[in-house]
Amino acid sequence: MLWVLGFLLSFCGLFIWLEFGTMFPRSGGEKVYLEAVYRKPRYLATVVFAANAILLGFTASGCIQVRIWISMNDPNNMMQYFVAAGQPVGRWTERGIALGVIFFVTLLHGLAPKTGVLIMNVCKLSFYTIVIFNIFPSVTLDLQDRILLFVVGHRRVVLSGKTRIVDPHYNFRDAFAGSSTSSNDYATATFKVLNAYAGWSNVNYVMNNVRNPVRTLKIAGPLGLGICAVLYLLANVAYFSAATKAEIDKSGVTVAALFFGNVFGSVAERALSVFIALSALGNVITVTFAASRVNQELAKEGIPLPFGNKFWASNWPTGKSPLPGLIIHLIPSVIVIIAPPPNIVYPFILDVEGYPQQIVNLFIVIGLFYLRWKKPDAVRPFKVWWPLAVFFLAAASFLLVAPFLKPANGVGDTPPLPYYLYCLVGIGILLSGVLYWAAWRIMMPKVFGYELVPRKERLDDGTVVTVFSNKKIQ
Repeated sequence: MLWVLGFLLSFCGLFIWLEFGTMFPRSGGEKVYLEAVYRKPRYLATVVFAANAILLGFTASGCIQVRIWISMNDPNNMMQYFVAAGQPVGRWTERGIALGVIFFVTLLHGLAPKTGVLIMNVCKLSFYTIVIFNIFPSVTLDLQDRILLFVVGHRRVVLSGKTRIVDPHYNFRDAFAGSSTSSNDYATATFKVLNAYAGWSNVNYVMNNVRNPVRTLKIAGPLGLGICAVLYLLANVAYFSAATKAEIDKSGVTVAALFFGNVFGSVAERALSVFIALSALGNVITVTFAASRVNQELAKEGIPLPFGNKFWASNWPTGKSPLPGLIIHLIPSVIVIIAPPPNIVYPFILDVEGYPQQIVNLFIVIGLFYLRWKKPDAVRPFKVWWPLAVFFLAAASFLLVAPFLKPANGVGDTPPLPYYLYCLVGIGILLSGVLYWAAWRIMMPKVFGYELVPRKERLDDGTVVTVFSNKKIQ
């Protein structure tokens, strides 16, 4: 039911972003929409968005996915081992895998951009499938999509009772027995579901590169999200038919491996883990590529950064790839990989990313109603049905309040960290953006008696950046 709720929320969000995207058909996503609504104080929305994008725009979760699928628990003694070799692995070895992935990807894109793009495409292993379920004549899929389709395709086989699963209908009898009554549990679970659906707004970040963006958004968005939701729901049916609730709860994020192990045996489970690790690596390479460009664009805006924004906006050293933007992306990724305990770092990352995103969503949907009221005659090629926006607003409000309520087990899903810590971290990051803006725009100019004067400047690699100079007030 939460996967259905996640689809409905993503669907509402998609339509809200669709209205904004067709009103402001240019790259930037939330940054553009927040700046269009919250014009005063000047640059406040930009700096707060930058704090969220830079500090929480890491790909640590993807690096940890690689680590998870390379090193999994032995069900007999709960020791971590390398899937491919069956060798024990320690805590710092796990972290070393994740750190090795992020450093490799950073240097790859920063020093050999052409090779990075090539490996990105190879790791994703995209190819054409002639017929999928006899419906789609030609669809490009990556490896993880094919595994998902394989799981969905074997759902009927498992439910038929013709596999090694003794009772595939076990979980469907009295299915809601023992369900939680804590709002906190449902909120934190929803953050994980929404993370799986994340991606429906990605096209809004690169609208300048989309041909006929209004038409593309109207067609591709609902179609892609709808197909994704159907596959997710059917995959969940497959998982619940192949394992008991206790087994699924024990498996954590490796439920796909549990499915393959129960249905096809341990050899298939290990093979799947290696393939998904490769696909996760491809995802890290892809997301890092995009995130570094976001960081570069924020530096071009003139936001003050250590050593000056010109360096961080540049394509140093190759002139073709923003290594400084990659370094900005690298630093918080390393911190998040090292700081939390390895056994809870993955759910903590998903929660700490999801909470401030709901704050952004809240301001976006409030901005939608504000523009409807303030500019009713503005050109809107697409207009979201207002009850969908109200539902999205109510859900965002619930997801901001419920995580502070005590979970059913009293500790949440990231012990020994307090269950509300990720909320405080998310709020703190956004507030740090407010304080940074206040120091840059108000406090420092007032103390030293100057005003900020923007100007455009072209760097040696051709990059155009905004630079602020301090003009002394007479």
